[in-house]
Amino acid sequence: MGCAGSSQAKADGAVKKIRKPKPWKHPQPITKSQLMQLRDEFWDTAPHYGGRKEIWDALRAAAEADLTLAQAIVDSAGVILQNPDLTICYDERGAKYELPKYVLSEPTNLIRDS
Repeated sequence: MGCAGSSQAKADGAVKKIRKPKPWKHPQPITKSQLMQLRDEFWDTAPHYGGRKEIWDALRAAAEADLTLAQAIVDSAGVILQNPDLTICYDERGAKYELPKYVLSEPTNLIRDS
């Protein structure tokens, strides 16, 4: 018998499918290059806050991929989704991984670099 929380399957047997995060707005309008810098800073520091580096790497790859590939990456890495938009996930050991929306999608008030 396994732990009830050790599987991605819900009681009805359905696996949570990844979806895009809801539209969001950054506190101040930011440029694409500022957004990329925020993302790079997050991914560079995230493994230092706990969890396994290979899971962080898988989450980064999933965050930067289209939904179908992201689903395959998450499934093969054994990532358990709490939220289908990838904002809160767990690994098979129960470590929690929280992803900010800015690494998953662009804000509605993004300023296009000229």
